[in-house]
Amino acid sequence: MKIQRVYSGAPWEQKVGYCRALRVGSQIYVTGTASVAPDGSTFAPGDPAAQTRRCLEIIQQALRSLGADKENVVRTRLYVTDISRWEAYGQAHAEFFGGHHPTTTMVEVKGLVRPDMLVEIEADAIVFPSDSAS
Repeated sequence: MKIQRVYSGAPWEQKVGYCRALRVGSQIYVTGTASVAPDGSTFAPGDPAAQTRRCLEIIQQALRSLGADKENVVRTRLYVTDISRWEAYGQAHAEFFGGHHPTTTMVEVKGLVRPDMLVEIEADAIVFPSDSAS
């Protein structure tokens, strides 16, 4: 079975040896995605909601590169550095997904790759044949 890989250009991809996302058949796996600005800096330091939205935007770009979108996401995992701010992360997550709620887990971690990063998100998606094709 063919494996499709997508890279975002994040500096850690080559250093650590991973891709942003990969698709195998109908399944897509998006690696832990942090809030990185286009220039490589941390996006919106100190703002958990803005960082969550940025993570999800990067995930959506990867999904689209593999023929999917946020409606195909079935599971997310949020790794946060301060669980007491869960409402801000959660609100941004809920707004992004609208009526297409995936399953999710949010856990507190000691830290992320940069101290000003507050959240990292993983996502799994499934792509089904189009209803219009039947």
